Amino acid sequence: MRDRVATILTAATAAFHLAFANRYDVFRDELYFIVCGRHPAFGYADQPPLVPLLAAAFYGIGAQAWVLRLPAVFAAAALVWLTIAFARLLGGGNGAAWIAGLAAAIAPILIGLTATLNTTTFEPLLWTLVAYLLTRCILLDDRRALLWAGLAAGIAMEMKYALPLWLGALALGLLCFPERRILARRELWIGVALAALIALPSVIWQSLNGWPFIQLVHNASYKDAAVAPLAFAVNQIFVLNPLLAPVWIGGLIAPFTIRELRSARFLSIAYLITAVAIVAGHGKDYYLAPAYPSLFAAGAVAGERIVRSAAARAGYLALATALSAVIAPLTLPILAPASLIAYVKTLHLSVQQQERNDQGDLLPAWMADMLGWHDFVREVGSAYASLSPAERATTAILVTNYGDAAALDVYGGEYGLPPVLSGHNQYYYWGLRGQNPQNVLDVDSDTRGLAEHCAQVKIFGMTASPYARSFENGQTIALCRGVHPSLEKLWPAQKKLI
Repeated sequence: MRDRVATILTAATAAFHLAFANRYDVFRDELYFIVCGRHPAFGYADQPPLVPLLAAAFYGIGAQAWVLRLPAVFAAAALVWLTIAFARLLGGGNGAAWIAGLAAAIAPILIGLTATLNTTTFEPLLWTLVAYLLTRCILLDDRRALLWAGLAAGIAMEMKYALPLWLGALALGLLCFPERRILARRELWIGVALAALIALPSVIWQSLNGWPFIQLVHNASYKDAAVAPLAFAVNQIFVLNPLLAPVWIGGLIAPFTIRELRSARFLSIAYLITAVAIVAGHGKDYYLAPAYPSLFAAGAVAGERIVRSAAARAGYLALATALSAVIAPLTLPILAPASLIAYVKTLHLSVQQQERNDQGDLLPAWMADMLGWHDFVREVGSAYASLSPAERATTAILVTNYGDAAALDVYGGEYGLPPVLSGHNQYYYWGLRGQNPQNVLDVDSDTRGLAEHCAQVKIFGMTASPYARSFENGQTIALCRGVHPSLEKLWPAQKKLI
C-alpha cells in the first residue's frame, strides 16, 4: 500500500537536493574518488572500493556534478522513506510519519552528508536500515530481515569502515534487554557471515598493503581538532537543528517511559555507546550523525502520542523547517560564495572547527572544498605548458595532497598533463605511474628542501583563488631541473597517510 506521507516527503527531498547538486564545482573527495574509481581495485589506502567505483561510473556519464551526485540524491530521499517506515514499524501513525520524515529531511547535518558523493553519504541510510531490520525481526519475528541486515552491513563495509562501531553498539544494546533473543537466531549469524564475505576483498587488500587504513586512523589524531565533550554535545544540538532536539532526545528517552516503545530500548543504548566512543576518540561531529534517524523514528512516535493536536504538530514542524532553511546555506551550495560569506557574517553563524587546517577559510571548509579547482589547474597547467615539448616529456608533476592531484588528473586534459604524482594516501601506492622523470614540476607550500635535490630551480608563481581553502593558496609552483637522486629513490620519503 502506498504511503502518502512518505511519497510526498521523499519526492520533495529528492527535488531539493537535485536543485542544488550542480551549484558549485566537484568536491575535493569526489575528485579523488573519480580518479580512484578509474583505477578499479578491491580497496584503497583510505576507503573501500564502492564509492570510488560509483563516482567514476556516474561522472563518466556526463562529467557533471549533478550526474555524479545522483547516488547522493537517492541516499537523501531513501533515508526519509526509511525513517518514516521505521516510525510506522514502531506503531506511529501519520503524525509520527510527518515528524520522523521531516526530521530526516531537514536536519542540517544529514543534508550536508548527502550533499556530495562521499564515503559518509550512505552511512545514515545504511545504519538506519540495519537498525530497522533488527527491530523488524524483534517486533514481527521476521527472521529474513536478519539476512537483509547482513547484506546491508556488507554493502556499508564496502563504502566505509565505520559500521563495526554501530554494529558493536547495537549488539551491546541488545544484550541489555530480553530482545537479546535474536542474537541466537540462525539467520543472524548467516547475515553476519554474509556481511563478512562481502567485506572480505577490501580487508584482504588492506592486509596485503600493510593496513594503511589503520595507519590513517592513528595519524588522524594529528589532523583532527580536539573538541571537549560538552562542546561536542552542544554542537550536536546545533547541527541537527535545535528545534529537532525534542524529537531525537525524546527518541532516546521514550523507549524507557512508553510501554509500546520498549522494544527500541536497545537503540538508545547503542546511540549512547556510539556517542561515548566517538567523543573519546575525538571524532568529528558528523561521525555520530548516522545514528540519529533511528532516534527520530522513536521520538516521532512519542511526539505523536504526547502532542495530540495535529495543528500544534504542524506549527512545530513549520518552525523547525524555517530554522533549517536558515542553516541550510551552511550545508548545501545554495548561495554564491560572496553571498554566503556575507550571510555568515550578518547572522553571526559559525561552524565547529573539525580539522586543524580549517583556520583561515573564508567559507565553511566543505564549501571551500568545492571551489578553486579550475584556477589551480589553470595555474599549474600553464606552467607545464610553458615548457618546451622536449622538457615536458621528461617532467613529472608532484603535489602534496590527493585533492590537488585529483583535480589535475580530472581537469588537466586540456593542458596535456601527465598522470600526477603525490605521496598522499592512495596516490603513494600508485608510485611514479609509469614515469621516470629527470625534472619535477613541484607544487608545495614549503619548497625550502627542494634546492638540495635539484640542479636548478625555476619559480613560476604561486597558487591563488579567492574562495579556495586557505592552505591551497600561496603554494609555490617550481620546476626542479635535474632531480638527484632520482625521484624513484626519493619516493619512499613522500609517503603521507593522513
